[in-house]
Amino acid sequence: MGTEIPTSPEISEALLLPEPNKTAATVILDQDEHVPEWKEQITIRGLVVSALLGTLFCIITHKLNLTVGIIPSLNVAAGLLGFFFVKSWTGFLSKLGFTVKPFTKQENTVIQTCVVACYGLAFSGGFGSYLIAMDEKTYKLIGADYPGNHAEDVINPGLWWMIGFLFVVSFLGLFSLVPLRKVMVLDYKLTYPSGTATAMLINSFHTNSGAELAANQVKCLGKYLSLSLVWSCFKWFFSGVGDACGFDNFPTLGLTLFKNTFYFDFSPTYVGCGLICPHIVNCSVLLGAIISWGFLWPFVSQHAGDWYPADLGSNDFKGLYGYKILLVKKKRDEVFLKDRIPLGFAVSGYVGLAAISTATIPLIFPPLKWYFVLCSYFIAPALAFCNSYGTGLTDWSLASTYGKIGLFIIASVVGTDGGVIAGLAACGVMMSIVSTAADLMQDFKTGYLTLSSAKSMFVSQLVGTAMGCIIAPVTFYLFWSAFDIGDPNGPYKAPYAVIFREMAILGIEGFAELPKHCLALCYGFFVAALIVNLLRDITPPKISQFIPIPMAMAVPFYIGAYFAIDMFVGTVILFVWERINRKDADDYAGAVASGLICGDGIWTIPSAILSILRINPPI
Repeated sequence: MGTEIPTSPEISEALLLPEPNKTAATVILDQDEHVPEWKEQITIRGLVVSALLGTLFCIITHKLNLTVGIIPSLNVAAGLLGFFFVKSWTGFLSKLGFTVKPFTKQENTVIQTCVVACYGLAFSGGFGSYLIAMDEKTYKLIGADYPGNHAEDVINPGLWWMIGFLFVVSFLGLFSLVPLRKVMVLDYKLTYPSGTATAMLINSFHTNSGAELAANQVKCLGKYLSLSLVWSCFKWFFSGVGDACGFDNFPTLGLTLFKNTFYFDFSPTYVGCGLICPHIVNCSVLLGAIISWGFLWPFVSQHAGDWYPADLGSNDFKGLYGYKILLVKKKRDEVFLKDRIPLGFAVSGYVGLAAISTATIPLIFPPLKWYFVLCSYFIAPALAFCNSYGTGLTDWSLASTYGKIGLFIIASVVGTDGGVIAGLAACGVMMSIVSTAADLMQDFKTGYLTLSSAKSMFVSQLVGTAMGCIIAPVTFYLFWSAFDIGDPNGPYKAPYAVIFREMAILGIEGFAELPKHCLALCYGFFVAALIVNLLRDITPPKISQFIPIPMAMAVPFYIGAYFAIDMFVGTVILFVWERINRKDADDYAGAVASGLICGDGIWTIPSAILSILRINPPI
């Protein structure tokens, strides 16, 4: 699955730490302010805005997931855009003479929660990983003669079965950890950095001074969104058939480096990701690109004919492609507790949904028998707790890692008779639960800090998840119908599709068919990643902040170096901006990044329509 990039290192201490002898509540909030009842926090206008933003963010997530697999946290952007849309709406109606209901920070929080729940399914729904790994194109990319890769283990994307699958698996994570919300947020006092940063932003919007800053941030976002949209449109005219030329494939660093994927492709999305992701993430990605495409792959290619047959295709797992794939495996407490969600409701909801899911999933994926699904639901709450706890500490969700555990186990148990489909489907079951559970706790933290009711948070998560079960598959199907998804030479490579299918095959067949020294290299990088992660954990923060992140380094090993160049450009811009004017950078970098990402994401819609109509770029 795509890698969700945390934003915690970019959260300033001023946002997270209160003044001495004060709680965060007394710093930001007026303790005597009126707190609306939970039903008043959920409004029709809020749900409409949530649906619009959920659609936009699903498109953005799909685009990132199907291209590079790196997805920055969009929580803050959801809070900012939610504020912008509702304030614009209420301001327009007020000018027409209508009386409008005041826009509260609780309603703002509900919108943000609903949007995050909606676009979260574009990530955990497997549209760039386990679901698309089942399709015919991924099967053919690996090769019909590849051991363990069988034609009967193919299920092509279908709109209705994808919607049905999401409806039966996506709600369980919401019920799995609801009883532990007090433990996670109040007793353990977990930070949940993205949730905390979003809460501080929303709180600041609803003060007099904060409203002025918010208005300026919205103007900044709108400006860069427009620039990004116009630039993406301009680039399209020069992109040629199949995006084979133009600015997306321009040898900016020379032809030699271009052949090794080192070039700047003028992508507003990836530059925006560089602005919004921590410096260490961007530098880690660039370091991974230099190690892989600068040294490792050229070295391995020199041994063609010895380590692997020289006449193999570029996507054959018995050749160089196999090395690439294997090496990537590497007054608050009162408000918060007032509207309780009964334990019996949570338990009965989980049990009831698990029963429905256990009966339904084998109808969609016959190799995944009901008893495998049932076993998954017995252990899923424990894994959801671990993931939510880790997310609270580091802001990094490891949902895909827990999904891979289920993938390997089920694929190996089922064996050659349907093990690939069973393993991939089990991965989806596990990922959906642990991912939505972590998102829920993140939003509970946001709600706690904005005096929003736990009930309104839970209901908005339910509504947002229901929206996502429809919007995420529909927007993905737009990509599937319009673009050549999975083409290793096209813009939408869907890199994690082949990785996940190969993992399922390895779970069944073992490692005997890999090219020479591939497993040794895999073990070497695995040990190196463990050592680097250990160093990051045991060294003081002043040292560990400069140690690269292996997970981020792994992505360009398969994707290529071009997006690492883009992200590094973004981080250089942010670094210089912070040195020139730190306050402006803190206030507006997120708005600039969101504008660049959103503008490029919006262009995807007309671009897809043009592609469906078979209208090619003129130049």
